Order: sequence, then C-alpha cells, then structure tokens
Amino acid sequence: MLRFAFANLLSRPGRTVLSTLGLTIAVAGMVGLFAIAGGIDDMLEEGLGEVPGVVVQQPGAPIPLFSTLPAAWGAEMADLDGVHVVNPEVWARVNILDGKTIFSPPRLLVGFDIPNRLKLRKGVYPELIENGRFLNDSDIGSPHVVISRQISEDLGKQVGDAVDVNGHEMTIVGIYHSGKLIVDMSMIADASVVRDMARIEPNTVSCFYLEPDVGVTAAELKERVQTHFAGREPTAWQPSDAAKSLMSPPNSFSELMTNIGGFLTSGTPAADPTDESDGGESTATSEPAVDHEPESQLEQQNSALEVHSVAEYGDRFTEMSADLDLILGLLTGLGMLIAIFSILNTMLMSVTERTVEFGILRANGWSQGDIVRLITCESAILGLAGGVLGVLLGWIGTLVINTVWSDRAHLYAGPLLLIFSLVFSMAVGMLGGLYPAIRAARMSPMQAIRRG
Repeated sequence: MLRFAFANLLSRPGRTVLSTLGLTIAVAGMVGLFAIAGGIDDMLEEGLGEVPGVVVQQPGAPIPLFSTLPAAWGAEMADLDGVHVVNPEVWARVNILDGKTIFSPPRLLVGFDIPNRLKLRKGVYPELIENGRFLNDSDIGSPHVVISRQISEDLGKQVGDAVDVNGHEMTIVGIYHSGKLIVDMSMIADASVVRDMARIEPNTVSCFYLEPDVGVTAAELKERVQTHFAGREPTAWQPSDAAKSLMSPPNSFSELMTNIGGFLTSGTPAADPTDESDGGESTATSEPAVDHEPESQLEQQNSALEVHSVAEYGDRFTEMSADLDLILGLLTGLGMLIAIFSILNTMLMSVTERTVEFGILRANGWSQGDIVRLITCESAILGLAGGVLGVLLGWIGTLVINTVWSDRAHLYAGPLLLIFSLVFSMAVGMLGGLYPAIRAARMSPMQAIRRG
C-alpha cells in the first residue's frame, strides 16, 4: 500500500511538491511562533528558577527599579530567624551608554552591598564570570563595573577598558555570561557608587534580596518578613527621582513597567502611577485575584513592604506567556487551515483524475476500505514530508535568530514542540485527505469507469 501511494504521488511531482511546501511553511511558522513563548519560559526557568531567596520591595512599585525602602530595615531583616544574608540593592536605568541612548534592549545598573553579596551561597553573578573577576571589598566606593558578554560585545569593550555610563566613567573589571536576556541586561557595581550616580537619596535602597538559611524555604521566609512588618503604615509607591524622567509624562515605557509590575505583584493590572484622581498619589493596593490566596495578598497589601520569591516572578511571567500561547495558537491555526485546504484541493484533484483507476481497482477486488486507506496514506505521506521539512526549517530558524540577535531574542524549540509539530502535521495531512478518500470509495466500479 505504501509503495503504491508513493508511486501515485511521484507521478504528479508538481502538485505534490506544492502541497508539501504549503504544509512545510505552515509547520515552520508553528514552530517559530511557539518557540517565542518557549523562549520566555526557558529564559525565566533557567534565569530565575534556581535563585532560592526572596525580594523585598516597596508596595505597589512595578519592579525594584522604581522602589524605595529605608536602608535601616535591612538590619531588622537580618535579625529574623531563617535569614542567612540580607543584600541591599540599588537599581538605576542606564539611559546613555558610551554616548548612545539606550532603550532596547534595556540595560540596568544594579548596585550591590559587596560584602553581603559575597556571603551569598547562590550569588548568581559571581558564578557566571568568564573574564576578569567579580566585585570584591577593594571595589567599595570605586567606579568599577561588571558587565555581561552581550554588553561587552555591543560596546566592543574588554576587561580594563573604560565605559561611560550615564555620563560617568567606569572601569570594567569583569565580564559574565548566562545566555539569558533577563540576567544579561545588568551592569553590576558597588551600591554607594550607583546611589551617587543616580542621585538616589541617602539611607535608602531599592530593594533587599534575602537568602534563607539551609532548611528554610522561600515561602517560610516570606511569611516571617511579612509578619515582622505587619501593622506598619504602608507607604504608597511614588516614582523615585531616578524614575520620574521615565514615568512622567506618561510614555510607553512607563505604561509597560507599571502594567508588568501590577501583574507581578497582584495578578491584575497596576494602577496608573500618574493618575490624579486621588491627588496625584497612586494607591498601594489592588483587588486580590480570587485564585491566588486573597487573604495572603490582602495582608501583603496592608504591609509596609512587598515580599516575593524570585521564583514567583518567573511564575507570573509564565502565566503571561500562557496568554501569548493562545494568540500564537490562533495564528498557527490559520496557517494550518490554509495547509488543510491545500492538501484537500490536491487530493480532490487527484481523485478526480484517477476515477477510472479506482473503478478498475474496485473491479479487481479492492474494497471501499482499501480505497480509503490508499488515499489517506497518500495524504499522510504529504503531511509527514511537510512536517519533517517544516520542523527542520523552524528549528534551524530559531538557532539562526538566537545566534544573530542573541541580545534581543531568545527562542526555544524544545523536543516536545518539535514532536508535537510533526505529529500534528501528519494529522493535518490525513484530515485533508479524508473527504476525498470517502468520496472516491463511495463510487461503484461501473460508475467510476463510466465517469472516467
């Protein structure tokens, strides 16, 4: 049966090739589209999934970049049971890098309390150094910076070179590489240096990163921090001096950060920080999502701070990528629908041209089931060929994009996606040939020969 099916397809090479190419393009598009969502999941899982601690920031702040907390609170957190290290962080956005205005991909200047950072069991960046070194005590108060390989390649800079960051000259002492966009966008320096460069108020920090003791989970640590600060008057988020230029007047960047931050913190869109309906002050609360433990969220909203495990940030983005999957699925479905009609047209034309052939086969003892199997086998071969070529083309395309635009895109076509695309392509091929097969099988031998 397979040999007969192959012979029939090869007897009409032009039509067979066109149908295969139509399905190939549809499958390659399917792989490429879903590789976008897969890249987001892979980036977050590998970039954030292994970080064990929690991030403490100001209530309502979209991300730590826009958060402000008293630095003195770090000492209180360090005294809590289960806290191994409290690492204060100061964040600022890099607007100008070596004289060039930076917007996309974004770059962040992150200041660490170096002695505390070096105490972390999982410091993330020190483990990723591939050239030079990470910051140490000798860098306290010095304009030394550690950058990612992507930033290094963009600037054409190496260890020991000077780089202008927001109008301040800094010296590169180390280059790290993770291969994850969410990690590789940062430039690391001493917290006091970043505070001076960004004109951040003294005795304040953007956030605290807390690493738990061995045996203490991030959820337990989160609950202890929230309990300790419960009852204190929450401070509604207001744009810091470093963020006002980005957040006012409203622009696409501010809206994006606010909406993402609102989703991360509550699962719902955040309030517009520039809304003047309440005297120009944004509220620190939002309605709790009914499927995310309302009591716990209400307690956090009434706290003087917000606490999130690093893994929670990845989970929130994963939920966002689920919506992206729906959109990509609709686009892929449109392509597959076109491919189905292409195969349907091919098989209908084939059935029409081979009417006499089917009549002769029926007269020689072929049953209706045999005719259906023959035509379905032919359409399945078209689906398999288109699937194999489409999967190969889509996979190669993701590799090319990740290589050429490594600092702007991260696509991931995993084994499950490739296998699903191949099986789905075969199913599409068989579905496209089902109606022509049934139509051909219903004709009697004499009717088929007479029509021919």
